[in-house]
Amino acid sequence: MLVPIPPPPRRSELDVTLILVLRRLPLLLWTLLSCDVGGTAQGPGEWTPWGSWSRCSSSCGRGVSVRSRRCVRLPGAEPCAGDSHAYRECRLPDCPPGAVPFRDLQCALYNGHPVLGAQEAYQWVPFHGAPNLCDLNCLAEGHAFYHSFGRVLDGTPCGPGAPGLCVAGRCLSAGCDGLLGSGALEDRCGLCGGANDSCLFVQRVFRDAGAFAGYWNVTLIPEGARHIRVAQRSHNHLALVARDGRYVLGGGGEGVPSLPGTYEAAGTRVVYTRGAGPEETLQATGPTSQELLLQVLLREPNPGVHFEFWLPRERYGPFQAQAQALGWPLRQPQPREVEPQPADTPVVPEAIPARVASLTPDPCGPCPDSRGRAHRLLHYCGSDFVFQARVLGRHQQAEETRYEVRVLLIYKTHSPLRTREYVWAPGPCPCPPLAPHREYLLAVRRLVSPDGTQDRLLLPHAGYARLWSPAEDSRVRLAARRCPV
Repeated sequence: MLVPIPPPPRRSELDVTLILVLRRLPLLLWTLLSCDVGGTAQGPGEWTPWGSWSRCSSSCGRGVSVRSRRCVRLPGAEPCAGDSHAYRECRLPDCPPGAVPFRDLQCALYNGHPVLGAQEAYQWVPFHGAPNLCDLNCLAEGHAFYHSFGRVLDGTPCGPGAPGLCVAGRCLSAGCDGLLGSGALEDRCGLCGGANDSCLFVQRVFRDAGAFAGYWNVTLIPEGARHIRVAQRSHNHLALVARDGRYVLGGGGEGVPSLPGTYEAAGTRVVYTRGAGPEETLQATGPTSQELLLQVLLREPNPGVHFEFWLPRERYGPFQAQAQALGWPLRQPQPREVEPQPADTPVVPEAIPARVASLTPDPCGPCPDSRGRAHRLLHYCGSDFVFQARVLGRHQQAEETRYEVRVLLIYKTHSPLRTREYVWAPGPCPCPPLAPHREYLLAVRRLVSPDGTQDRLLLPHAGYARLWSPAEDSRVRLAARRCPV
């Protein structure tokens, strides 16, 4: 008996499409790979999305968290641009009193173990005098030598009280974005990595002579103001009044000024200085949480009270209206990108008085004229680093001058810069000289000695060092676009 053979089942359209794709897959792969053979190089690869952040490397206090990504590229393609790992600082509740520091624990792991083939075993404690802060340098207790056991674990503090953390053998500090080693800084407007273009720079000199001795209103310092600076040079005295009418500075009986120091006002710290001379300064980082009233106690003719601050653009209108209602017409602030005219821009006096003329001649003499666009362009394009920095101190060392500076904003760099750096200038009378407590735009070169023992940042004689201002910021950004490639 013949049994009929059933017809084959009909394939769906999806099955047919899948079979065709599988049949052609080897041909597609061969075509893709053969396109690269003997051809030009492919473009750079592409990163996969960042993975999630790891757990903190520490169980208390400060530590490091890491995330990674992978570069996907075809044969012959260039590597991906950027780093495969990113690190950020993580902060947990403070370690309990008496907890053993992280570096001490790592040294203690080698207690009782012989080193360098010696039979004697030692007890090890951290040694902080070695050159590399991120090596596990341990001192043998009771002996005058130390041994390096390689790198410390990631997340180990670079030193006692140091802000940086060790990552892969390098001491890195967190930028304003929280990432270690990013170098990201807040601009004058308080934006991380910003360009000072979301706020306005208000600057003025109060020159009213005053019809009588007593307290005179200088200006309102509005809510949201940042980087406030006030200076005056006379026997008059500055005063600061909170919104509730309470004197934060000054206001004492018989015109007695407040003592120099740090005061809390409007959600920020106000640093008030007054030296042996007639100069007073008042500085605050901000932002202010409420408005403040700046006053001056006039006891003699007023030579001028210089004040400046940065204000968010949206707050300038209400501030100007309020100030004009009180009868204080203010000069229009200069945005960052606008270069102020000399007649309208009073220059804020130096925080440190210039050299006072005396009967003895100045041993340093005048510096060469280094003004002009050509000088700025020459030094910007020929330098290794251009950055904004605040001068913290000056030290004379043999025939050189060393400045300690805090790096605030980087315009050009060939390698990472630390938050604090030393800048060297040739000779005991550097040109141009840098005044402590002032902010400059500096163009410096990296100088490495032939034997590699010295690695310095050098400010050349008659080099580029200008007081920072919004106008100079615009000029140096313009110079960056004109350097030859």
